[in-house]
Amino acid sequence: MRWEVVGWGALALVLFAAEALAPGAFMLWIGIGAAAVFVLVAVFADIPLLWQVVAFVLLSVVSIQCYRRWGRSHDRQSDAPLLNRRAEQLVGRVVLLDQPIVAGKGRAKVDDAFWVVDGPDLPAGSAVRVVAVAGMTLKVQPV
Repeated sequence: MRWEVVGWGALALVLFAAEALAPGAFMLWIGIGAAAVFVLVAVFADIPLLWQVVAFVLLSVVSIQCYRRWGRSHDRQSDAPLLNRRAEQLVGRVVLLDQPIVAGKGRAKVDDAFWVVDGPDLPAGSAVRVVAVAGMTLKVQPV
């Protein structure tokens, strides 16, 4: 077996392993370029090293561009768009005030957490609806 065939095959395997260890869908496409050059060098025996490297770079760029264009959807909709936005998940909920709202600030207990609320002055125990979120403060209105 020729050294360049073994070299390109080994490079492809190393790049695939790097993708498996640190997934990010980038090394995979460069590995595909290396695997394509491996096949070219295995089939055609007399390709100079310079042209092998040029083919590797071009095939890697082409595979990355193919992935960027057709492999990932730009308009992908999530089935849980508020998954990591806990405060925004609370908009629309009715909660009870734990502490009264005085001068526009108060506190409400939502499930097992206490939240700072902002709204009109109300006594403790009043039911309020969360209408918006500003940072970690819930904007509320009386129900």
